Parts: sequence; C-alpha cells; structure tokens
Amino acid sequence: MSAGMQIAFFGSSLVSAYWNGAATYYRGVIRALHARGHRVTFYEPDAFERQQHRDLPDPEWAEVVVYSADGTAELERCLERAKGSDVVVKASGVGVFDELLEAAVLDLQRPETLVAFWDVDAPATLERVQNDPRDPFLPLIPRYDMVLTYGGGPPVINAYTALGAARCVPIYNAVDPESHHPVPPDPRFSGSLAFLGNRLPDREQRVFDFFFDAARQLPDESFLLGGSGWDAGVALPENVRHLGHVFTRDHNALNCTPKAVLNISRESMARFGYSPATRVFEAAGAGACLITDAWEGLELFLEPDAEVLVAEDGAQVAEHLQRLTPERAEAIGRAALRRVLAEHTYEHRARELEAVLEGRDALESRDIVSPVPSSLTQL
Repeated sequence: MSAGMQIAFFGSSLVSAYWNGAATYYRGVIRALHARGHRVTFYEPDAFERQQHRDLPDPEWAEVVVYSADGTAELERCLERAKGSDVVVKASGVGVFDELLEAAVLDLQRPETLVAFWDVDAPATLERVQNDPRDPFLPLIPRYDMVLTYGGGPPVINAYTALGAARCVPIYNAVDPESHHPVPPDPRFSGSLAFLGNRLPDREQRVFDFFFDAARQLPDESFLLGGSGWDAGVALPENVRHLGHVFTRDHNALNCTPKAVLNISRESMARFGYSPATRVFEAAGAGACLITDAWEGLELFLEPDAEVLVAEDGAQVAEHLQRLTPERAEAIGRAALRRVLAEHTYEHRARELEAVLEGRDALESRDIVSPVPSSLTQL
C-alpha cells in the first residue's frame, strides 16, 4: 500500500498555527509523506479566525481544501471527494463538526480504504469518554482500523485498547530540519528564559508554577512569554515581557536567542507521560538549551542533563538558570540537535507510519537514515 498512497486528512488547520498547536506536527508529517511519494489532501474548516491569521501559503506538498463552518454542505462535498482514498484520517480537535466527522468518515471504510482516528490530544479524549459512557465517540472507537496518537506511550495504548481499539500506535512529534534549525540570535528575543505556549485551562497553573515562579525568584533576569491569551486578567511579574502570538517564521529566532527555553506540558500530558510537545523538538532542532518539566518517558527522546535539563518546579527552573553558563547551554543545545537529527525527524515518523499502515512492525530508528541539510552536518 505504501507506494503513492492517496490520503484524505480532516484536521484543524495546515496553513495556520493560530490557536492551533498541532500545526507544526501536521506540517512535518505531511511534508515527509509527500517527500516519500504520497499525496495528501488536507480538509480544514474556515473557523476561529485561522484563515485570517495564516502563516503558510498553500504548500506544494499538500492540497488544502477549506470548507465553510456555517452549515455542512461544503463538508459533505469534501467527504464525497474523499471516497476512494487509500487512507482517510479524522484528527481530533478539528473544532467544528467533530461529532459528525467521527461518524461520517467511517462510512468511507472499504477493503481498499483504511480509516484512522488520529488523536493529537489523547489524554483529553480518553478522560472525556471514560467520564461519560454516553459520549458518541465511545462506540465508534472499535470501528476504526486504527487509532494513531501523537504521544502517550503505554498508558494511552492500554487505555485505547481497553476501549476496543483494533490497534493504537503513537506517531510521536519530531523535527523538520528544513523548518526548524539554528539561526543567528535576534535582539527582539534577548533574555534569560523564553516560554512559548497559548493560555489553556489545563496548563495555566503549571505556567504559574514553573515559569512565573522562576521569574519572581530571579528578578534581575529577563523572561519572555509568547502565546495567545496571557494579556487578559494575568498579572505578569515585572521581568516578564509578553510577546503575544509568535508566528512560526519567528520560532527559530525565539529558540536560538535567549540563554534557555522552557517547555511546560499540559497537566494531562504530564500525567500520562510519553508526550513530547512540538516545542520540544522545535527547540532541539534549533540547537537551543531546553529546560522541561519532568514527565515519564522523556529519556526516550532526550537524555536528561546531557541533552535537556529537567525541573520539578519553578525553583528548579530558577536553579538551572543560575548555574547555566553560556558554554554549558551551547553544549546541551548541540547535543540535543544531534540526537533529534539522528532519531527524531519527520522522515523517521513517515517511515514508521508507512509500516503501521502496511501492518508491519515499526522500523528501528537506527535503520532509518534521515536526510540532513548540508549546513547541519558539521555540528
């Protein structure tokens, strides 16, 4: 099946990262699939002002079809067009018509058409259906050919299997070295520590605990806060500068300029573990010194103390910053960059996905050679 698959993908947005944390993930996976000869049509709704905040023109490596969020007529035409695809994907969190889509894509299932549910927020989905036996998605789970997730490891696999999933396989986040790579420092983002993340209910308190608390403990250091939602009703410490929404084109500069960058997992992701955020790989791909909150499974992706620094709370974040020299920060960033280029690119993930779709065991990462831009081979 893997030679030249036609894939219909119903997701939140490929062309806009505005209030859309999955954009980097979608782009990396789909671009890598295209490079391997597959054709992806990405169907996304015109919703949440994402089309007004596009940060990506229609790409050459995917066809983007935007349908109206007012009424279902255009969506029904998209579903009709998706018939006969080799693979049909319904991603979680499209934001509109999710319940309709979760059932409708199953009507496209054929012996020659696999239908997969791709969960980009498995902890939230699982907690929702486990707490509500009347959730309409619950009886649909066993009908999908497979459930793919962008994280979660054994806890998520076991939970989906217990709910009747035929197969559950994580396709983890990764780095696209063509998009995320080292760049020169940018004075706009000078500071000691940067955190980039939208204000979300199950991450907000952890941002207070890990980021704001560290800022208060180090009043002479400068902190950068990127992401939407932090300008309403939040009293920022005086040494925290709010950047607002940071467009994808500026992520490399934001990662490369401060002494270190911080990853803070959402509460549900940290509890399940094995859920590296896109920001982890963006930072590592840029050669940044990354500090992350602690979560189970981290060592599968980066080695603590050598390729990433790990903190249990804001006090440890502050301690890391105080002890971190420019030389140590550079060494950690370079080690992280080498690791992700060797094991965690979207080329690796595309090959793993092909193996899953063909029913083969996932390929060992050491057997997968990922192309590395010549500018990075001397690191």
